Amino acid sequence: MNSLVIAVITIVLFVLAYRFYARKLEALWQVDAKRSTPAFAKFDSLDYIPAKNWLVLFGHHFSSISGAGPIIGPVIAVILWGWLPAFLWVLLGSIFIGGVHDFGSLVTSVREGGSSVADIARHSISKKAKIIFSLFVWLALVLVIAVFAHLCADTFVKEPRIVVPSLGLIPLAILVGYFLYFRKSGTFLPTLLGLACIPVLVWLGSVFSIHLSFKTWLLVLFLYCCFASVLPVNILLQPRDYLSSFLLFFGMAAGYLGLILAHPKITMPAYTNFSSSEGYLWPALFVTVACGAVSGFHSLISSGTSSKQIANERFAKRIGYGAMLTEGLIAVLAIIATAILFNQEDGFASVLKHSTPIGIFARGYAVVTSGLLGKYAPFIAVVILNAFILTTLDTATRISRYLTEELFHIKNRFASTAVIISFSALLAFSGKWNRIWPVFGASNQLVAALALFVLSCWLLAKGKTIKFTIWPALFMLVTTIASLILQAVRYFKQKDILLFTVVILLLLLAGFMVYEVLKIFLKRRKI
Repeated sequence: MNSLVIAVITIVLFVLAYRFYARKLEALWQVDAKRSTPAFAKFDSLDYIPAKNWLVLFGHHFSSISGAGPIIGPVIAVILWGWLPAFLWVLLGSIFIGGVHDFGSLVTSVREGGSSVADIARHSISKKAKIIFSLFVWLALVLVIAVFAHLCADTFVKEPRIVVPSLGLIPLAILVGYFLYFRKSGTFLPTLLGLACIPVLVWLGSVFSIHLSFKTWLLVLFLYCCFASVLPVNILLQPRDYLSSFLLFFGMAAGYLGLILAHPKITMPAYTNFSSSEGYLWPALFVTVACGAVSGFHSLISSGTSSKQIANERFAKRIGYGAMLTEGLIAVLAIIATAILFNQEDGFASVLKHSTPIGIFARGYAVVTSGLLGKYAPFIAVVILNAFILTTLDTATRISRYLTEELFHIKNRFASTAVIISFSALLAFSGKWNRIWPVFGASNQLVAALALFVLSCWLLAKGKTIKFTIWPALFMLVTTIASLILQAVRYFKQKDILLFTVVILLLLLAGFMVYEVLKIFLKRRKI
């Protein structure tokens, strides 16, 4: 199979989906360019600040939702089940589930004054639903911050050359933000300044390596999270993510241009088997590949930070639906980069011998882009991936602050940030997060299912059709519950009481939320 064919199919279908399907969603939510957004109506110079233009917010949003998910998940899925199942799930999931989920969360939050999906659940479903949903999401975010801080610190230790380009973006972003918002220099010149400095940072990283211990890097990263959480969004978080997005765009553009030039052949079988070490193709594949198809974390970004910064509703399709499709392009690139490493004689045996999913992607990416980036290809791949991780880390901390303030009525942003950092740091330094992480994939997709149910109830309350949201919600719910039940059986047999208990709690949460949603549906006589 020619890898270029896969790339062309993806791009064509994504363009058609953006052109036609997303327009139906705009009509459903009645997007109105003349309606004021929370960024203006609730402007506070801290969280509610209109983005300089839609591209700045797109950069922040896209960088935040991506993380390492659209790379790690697809890499694992290709190895376990073959490239075709992973490809089809990314393709269809992005168009009909992920795009709807992200766009709907963004626009609904804008209509509700920038409220989180959890808070929208209170108005659309019940107060109990809001509390349970919020607690679950809060705990999941604490886990995400701990894990991503651990991954980033570990990457700094193992690949010290990426420290300078990764952390150098922070002062550069503050400088760009200063010109954008305080000197009001327009967008072009500050962006040009930032883009000119990024290659310099990458070059400096290849020349100068910074060596610190793992625990020291953890401290540095948590300190950065504190600043990213409490500073006005237009000083650090937004411009840093904006600049990072160009690094990611460059990496993706180089990857697809490399496919055009090299178009390596995929010798790997499209489908390998239904059962694997991680479970059956259904439901395990749909939990393993989250970002790139659909991810509950995206609803937290859409309703947590992006809805508070969007300056005009007409940009919602570009930011919500468009960013989801862009992430799907990254996932497809990861699928191709993995599949081309398959050897007919020993499969992935030699690749897996000394590689992690990140290492596999770097090797495959190097094969695709070697004609463009030469020996720097693996290094650039790791820099790009670490940029994903950092942007998710800072945004997750800020969203956690919002949830802490909502849940525990802590109005001081410094105090609420301290609570989040304390719990996350405790998990990261103790290493106990790895005991809970195996069930995170299912819990993340459960959040996506519940968010889609919240959107369905909101649309129902407005007298609108729910066909675009309810079917994806049901599919994700059934898939996630099936995955959790299989996990519960496995952990019970292994006598792993902690993970078994966590899975049971997740199932109870799903059952409670479904019960609350059913009451709303029956009340309105829609089922």
